[in-house]
This record gives sequence, structure tokens and C-alpha cells, in this order.
Amino acid sequence: MERHKETIGNVVLNTEDYPGRDLYSDGDIEEILLDIAKNTDPKDFDKVVEDKKNWPVMYHFSSIRANIMSWMPIDKGMKVLEIGSGCGAITGAIAEKAGSVTCVELSRRRSEINAWRNREKDNIEIRLGNFEDVEKKLDCDYDMITLIGVFEYAQGYISSANPYHDFLTIILRHLKPGGQLVIAIENRLGMKYFAGATEDHSGKYFEGMEGYSETSRARTFAKPELEELLAGCGLSDYTFYYPYPDYKFPMSIYSDYYLPKSGELRNNIANFDRERIVLFDETQAYDSLVDSGLFPLFSNSFLVVAKSCCGNERE
Repeated sequence: MERHKETIGNVVLNTEDYPGRDLYSDGDIEEILLDIAKNTDPKDFDKVVEDKKNWPVMYHFSSIRANIMSWMPIDKGMKVLEIGSGCGAITGAIAEKAGSVTCVELSRRRSEINAWRNREKDNIEIRLGNFEDVEKKLDCDYDMITLIGVFEYAQGYISSANPYHDFLTIILRHLKPGGQLVIAIENRLGMKYFAGATEDHSGKYFEGMEGYSETSRARTFAKPELEELLAGCGLSDYTFYYPYPDYKFPMSIYSDYYLPKSGELRNNIANFDRERIVLFDETQAYDSLVDSGLFPLFSNSFLVVAKSCCGNERE
């Protein structure tokens, strides 16, 4: 094994660009998550979620998380880059289908959790370090690159006056012609925010709807804003999907080709991490939006699949 590479089971941890300490952490809960990953058979994760009744455990180990990617047409001939892999809630679902998965993750502890839970898989390499450092050494022929709950943090990944545009531009250099970029992100104008849920990242009421404060560490986008960002990066071939109730725990995934029918959207009190207020009946409001053709603008989350049309050369 090379000097900068370690293994946990079959998973490779590449520490070449790791700064030597984790620059962010969720605290003691990560020790509990690591213990679960080490000592629980993956088929029993949902039982642990049920027993623990703990939001971080649910968020990182619920099998529902994988629904966002498990339906996608990925095969063993594909190389996938997962940026911001965290504790591996999505990594395993991708690795089950892909030929290889390269993960980029700043936190060593989260990478260890990912590796332990997926230790039986022999097609995963986790590259530890800041994205701007790791990126320079990544291949440029990935068939798919995923940003699942990551794009909203672009200003933390990229030192730039225009981090969201520049983050996408850099990422596209590593996508082969015809490859797919996959983004899952909340809609800042999602129905749940109007109805009384707090903004997912800050925990503040109506923050995204009001355009965010200058100190916000994460920003999400309305559908037209995302479309403008994609177009600004030369992406014109893309499809929007609408995970319901959101991309974190998607029970259904709609698209412009198959939109929800009136009466279908009834699983609306799905905030498990913090309290919320209830300002109106979301089911009735959704029915009104569905009937008027406006559901795509107020979906709680978006899943965007964009296809690269040409080569993406480094500057």
C-alpha cells in the first residue's frame, strides 16, 4: 500500500491531501455513528434507526436516504465521483451499481464511518482533504459526478467571488463528454418553508425565502436561479426531478413528465431535526398548486441531472 493510502476492509482512504485534523465536526455523535458503522450489519441499520430515535442516526443510516440515487441508470462500466460523501449514506447505493466510486470528503472521522459501513465493497476510494487541493489530482473522465446535499455549501469549498458558478465550472472539467452531473438540493421557495418549516441549514424561519443573510454558510436556489446557474456554465441539456417530501428522505420522485396528481402529496410533516410551526394545511395547498400547474416551482427539493455536451479542458 502506498504511503498516503490506508484501508478499512476493502475501502481505500487516500490521505495525501488531508490537513491532519478535521476542520468541522458534529461532536460526540460522530463516535456513536462510528460505533454503529463498525458493529452493525448494514441490513440492520433501519432497526438501529428505529431503536435510537435520534436525528443524526436517522439522517446518516436510514435506508430511505439511498432512494435519491438507487433508481438511476448506473452500470459497472461507469466511473463515479461523489463530492462531499460524508458518512456514506449515498456511497453504498452508488457502489452497488458502478464500476468505481471516488469520494471527496474533508472529514477523516466521517470518511472512517463511510469506510466501515461499506468495508465489503472493493470499488471505493475516499480522498480526504479540501476540495480545492484534491481536485487538482482527480481524473477528468468521470461518467457521473454527484453533489447530493453539497452544492449549497459551494462558498465553503471554493475561495471565489462567485463560488457557485466557479464550483460548477471546476467540477465540469472532470466530467467526460456526455457524462452526467447530478445535483440534489433544497428549493429555497419550497412549500414547507411557506408553511412554517425552518430553513434546513440555518434553522431560521423564512431565511431562504427572504434571500438569506450575508452570514449564511449555505444557500439554496429557486428553480429559475438553478437554471440560470446551469446555463452560465454551458449546460443546456438537463432534467429537473422533484423528490417528495424532499431529497433527504424521498418516498417519490416526480418529473416534468410525471407530475403529482391532486391528493397525492400528503406526507408533509416530515421535519425530524427541529421544531416547526404549522401555518396552513400543506396538503390542500399542494393540491391547489398541482391543479394550477405550479408544483415544480414549489417542490421542497430538486434533483437535477445535467449532461455534459463537450470536453471540459483545464484552464
